[in-house]
Amino acid sequence: MIRAFRACLLAGLILSGSGVMSETKIKVLDFTELDGWAEDDHAAALEVFRNTCTDLKAPDWAALCAVAQTQAKGREFFELFFRPVLIEDGAPALFTGYFEPELQGSLTRTGRFRYPVYGMPPEARRAEVWKSRREIEETGVMEGRGLEITWVDDPVDLFFLQIQGSGRIKLRDGSMLRVGYAGSNGHKYKSIGMELIRRGVYDRHQVSAQVIRNWVSRNPQEGRELLHHNPSFVFFRRVSEVPPDKGPLGAMNRSITAGRSVAVDPEFTPLGAPVWIEKEGEHPLRRLMVAQDTGSAIKGAQRADVFYGTGDAAGRRAGKMKDGGRMVVLMPIQRAYASLYRGVR
Repeated sequence: MIRAFRACLLAGLILSGSGVMSETKIKVLDFTELDGWAEDDHAAALEVFRNTCTDLKAPDWAALCAVAQTQAKGREFFELFFRPVLIEDGAPALFTGYFEPELQGSLTRTGRFRYPVYGMPPEARRAEVWKSRREIEETGVMEGRGLEITWVDDPVDLFFLQIQGSGRIKLRDGSMLRVGYAGSNGHKYKSIGMELIRRGVYDRHQVSAQVIRNWVSRNPQEGRELLHHNPSFVFFRRVSEVPPDKGPLGAMNRSITAGRSVAVDPEFTPLGAPVWIEKEGEHPLRRLMVAQDTGSAIKGAQRADVFYGTGDAAGRRAGKMKDGGRMVVLMPIQRAYASLYRGVR
């Protein structure tokens, strides 16, 4: 999914007078109120917290990050220096999952690999709204300019790569190339899944990435038109900062970790903060994660997107996740209690 990142510490938000917190309820909890807390692998969460806490510049966060570098017992560290804070804005909790796609590709165009992954043209970067998906793909405006980063073998995989905003491409020699979000054409995203529902092809509960992929494969001409229903188009860049065996970059410009990194709304949850997830549904989840990413669809105090990893298996797990529950933010002790008295009804 496309990441447009904006970090924001909770204390700064409360003091900003933006009005976001005026409708928010905040409650400080005890660790004994967190369902399944004692059974989690806190050391694994501590290791992920260390990966990005150095980017938290507020004095209390910076002090805790320094302490974290010397700690081995994760549970003791979190219980000693943090308090769980439940932040609610009136909307029900919603947990979804996301993943990093892995595509098959080639650095040269062939009969099989003929769908280009494009870098961003300068005129698109300058324009607020540029050409639509159909115009980019059908008018030849991108051809002969050396903007192709690589070529892939499946237009639907490429479409979903654009939705995710980053991915890993396995080249013919076995090497890996990672690409990340560079920008878009400025058009508003339109869901092709919702379009299939509108046409009466599927009911809402039937639509998934795999269902869409299969439908486009069975109906190549109509499938191409379906993809053009979404005028939004994403451009990419090569990502060389992260080794291919590591997770993709998140909103904090650090590699994220499968099963321990979560995308949140930074208007409510500080990026870099530990968050306790209590997800319900067919596969309940009780786990301490770290808020290291954001997403254009991740809005609200109880909205979160769990990173499941790279490849098809991760994609299948992520695609099935759409559950309620509860998210609790772990904050430094003084910050946690101070949040109760600043602009919150």
